[in-house]
Amino acid sequence: MTNIDYEVTGDVAHVRLNRPEKHNALTLDMIDDLAKAADRAAKDRSIRAVVLNGAGESFCSGLDFASAGKERGRIMRNLIPKRHTAANAFQAAGWAWRSVPVPVIAVVTGHCYGGGLQIALGADFRFATPSADLSIMESRWGLIPDMSLSASIAQLASIDVAKRLTMTGETFTAAQALEWGLLSGVAEDPHAAADELIAAIRERSPDAVAAAKALFEQTWYNGSRLSFPVEQTLQIRLLRGRNHAIARKAGLAKEQPQFTERQY
Repeated sequence: MTNIDYEVTGDVAHVRLNRPEKHNALTLDMIDDLAKAADRAAKDRSIRAVVLNGAGESFCSGLDFASAGKERGRIMRNLIPKRHTAANAFQAAGWAWRSVPVPVIAVVTGHCYGGGLQIALGADFRFATPSADLSIMESRWGLIPDMSLSASIAQLASIDVAKRLTMTGETFTAAQALEWGLLSGVAEDPHAAADELIAAIRERSPDAVAAAKALFEQTWYNGSRLSFPVEQTLQIRLLRGRNHAIARKAGLAKEQPQFTERQY
């Protein structure tokens, strides 16, 4: 991969944007490789979580227009949706994490602008340092955000906040982002906050965690008529699974369950 590091430590995959001298500004190769990293994590049944972060001072300062501007033809090709999904290459970099059947946690430090913010919002959880600053910066370039923000921010913030931040391109603080629902938490050590959450989730069946994520990804915008069948299908699958039996037996015996590799 180009400036995207992928490393598994124990049962956690760490995906790092590694272009610190540019505050991890995104090249087109990095955008493609982020989707590949998500696909790699989705296929690895041994991991229990993914942590996204940026090398150096910042999470990501957005698209590197100086670099990407040299590949205008490639940009136009990347705007075309892929055959098997409604997302194009830009949107996949942010939204592909929703298809990874483990919790994905973004650790935000320094600048988190434009495409970087959209990647962070594509994660399931986001922890940031108090000094982090964020921005939906595309309006400064005469553009709108197009890396899946329209879907992700709708699940987190009110429509007036989404419109304001997108129309103004203003920079806002981690405290403001937390108030608006764009962050899961603010901590001096966001990596420790991520580790604490992973430790809590690790105690549960990996299949139940995967099904919980799928449940909300498949029903969040739906009414009961469409949501209830999804609940039913997921629950039946879990009831037939090995890890449910392990959780049930351990619960009755008041013991710590020892789960097998994720089946879901």
